[in-house]
Amino acid sequence: MLRFASLASGSGGNCLVAESGRTRVLLDCGLTLTDTERRLARAGLQPSDIHAILVTHEHGDHGGGVFDFAAAHGVAVYLTYGTRAALEAEGKVLDGVKVVLVSGKEPVAIGDVEARPYTVPHDAREPVQYILSDGNARLGVLTDIGCSTPHVEQMLSGLDALVLECNFDLDMLWAGPYPKWLKSRIAGPFGHLDNRQSEALLSRIDRSKLKHVLGAHLSQHNNKPALARAALARALGCSDDWVGIASQDDGFEWRSL
Repeated sequence: MLRFASLASGSGGNCLVAESGRTRVLLDCGLTLTDTERRLARAGLQPSDIHAILVTHEHGDHGGGVFDFAAAHGVAVYLTYGTRAALEAEGKVLDGVKVVLVSGKEPVAIGDVEARPYTVPHDAREPVQYILSDGNARLGVLTDIGCSTPHVEQMLSGLDALVLECNFDLDMLWAGPYPKWLKSRIAGPFGHLDNRQSEALLSRIDRSKLKHVLGAHLSQHNNKPALARAALARALGCSDDWVGIASQDDGFEWRSL
């Protein structure tokens, strides 16, 4: 059985935990060490339960707490060469931590979990996202992507569960207080997906096996959970309340496949 939960999701920090058999991995760790430990306890886990951290890219809300947690608890870190180089340049890579380099082409086995990275367009050094599997069920995670691609849609087709970015509502973004350059970066081809883009992406993939769909990485200033739910529900042809939301404060509770 594969199960997963979000510890946090948003610009204030992202962290997802997935479990298969005796193996548990974190996907990103953009929280402080203390906050990560506290949120793990809320999910019924101890830091010693974590076997690895998969890192999607170097931005602070995803990679900022990775090496602090890994060094404190003896956890291996899996990331691309470009992500490691970017974190090294920021002084975030700590001596003594086991680092495993991954590419966007080959899956890696971590105990009972298979992690398959795939490349995405985002304004980072060498960003990837991940498909996690126990050999039977597959969970896809897609956040921090500026636009969809045929490769991304191929990777996300036929999944059993999907955590999908719904970062902003376009009208709220352009009417909001952010400076113009930041609005352009967020809405650009290497920024983030808005609700309508996520809806369109979801409508184009094979959704026939999906048991869980959760909107993630919602902007606290430029989106509302109800808008994200409605957009994904339209693509799925389901009621809004079937769609889950990963929040900044609470993430979401364990889901099983």
